Amino acid sequence: MGKGGGGGSPQPTQQTVTQTNLPEYARPYFENIMGRAQAESYRPYQAYQGERIAGFTPGQTAAQTETLGMQTPSQFAPATAGITTGSALGLGSAAQGLGTAFTDPTQMMSPYMQGVVDVQKQKAIEDAQKSQLGTNLAAARQGTYGGARQLLAQTEREKALGQQLGDIQSKGLQAAYEAASQRGLQLGQIGLQGLQTGLSGAQALGQLGSQQQQADLQRIQAQAAAGAEQRGLTQQRIDQAYADFMRQRDYPMEQLGYFSNILRGVPVGLGSTATTYAQPPSLISQASGLGLAGLGLYNLAK
Repeated sequence: MGKGGGGGSPQPTQQTVTQTNLPEYARPYFENIMGRAQAESYRPYQAYQGERIAGFTPGQTAAQTETLGMQTPSQFAPATAGITTGSALGLGSAAQGLGTAFTDPTQMMSPYMQGVVDVQKQKAIEDAQKSQLGTNLAAARQGTYGGARQLLAQTEREKALGQQLGDIQSKGLQAAYEAASQRGLQLGQIGLQGLQTGLSGAQALGQLGSQQQQADLQRIQAQAAAGAEQRGLTQQRIDQAYADFMRQRDYPMEQLGYFSNILRGVPVGLGSTATTYAQPPSLISQASGLGLAGLGLYNLAK
């Protein structure tokens, strides 16, 4: 017997089965919470149907549209043109006037100057002729007309007339020259003043364009800020609606947890029953036992 058979693991000689029983008063509560938990686990996913992010408000959209549509202020183009044109005209006039005044003032002389001089010269000639006529009449009365003395006096008068006419021409030219120079200086000053005025006007126009653009940006920023406040309030409402949805969705599970916590805190005495099952003896063991019992009985009978 000791040498026969395989070397398998030994079989247990006994087995104990323990059964735990809930008290009858607690059983419905535990079964209820397990059933509800099972039902919750079968519940399909419930998606949130509302919005999660607030869109742009009309004020923000309008501000964005205006910002994207902003262009160069309309004053900048005429301001640039005014500066360019004013600079060209002003500097041109100043250069022409000042250059003429200091180089060739005759270009600025009045075309009527010679006519005025000629009138003065004609007046001097007429005065000389009248004086000559009076002298001739006096000489005729004295009987000296045509004499050497009379001829000498006439020559002197003609010479004096020539000098007078030359003085008239020179003085007229000098006066015209000085007037032309003065006019050139005045024209140069007017040109510079016009240039300054034009530049000031163009700069003012450019500043006006910058101020208008700044005012537009400030208005758009204020509009965008107002729209952001409206969008912020809308986002708060959306977040609140989502939070409410989450609480409503999870409310049954929160109640289950609350109920479960209560049950875990209840001092429930769980009853248990232990039953031991012994493995029946083998045939060899039974035979050996019978042999020993018979031997004992035989010894007692002797």
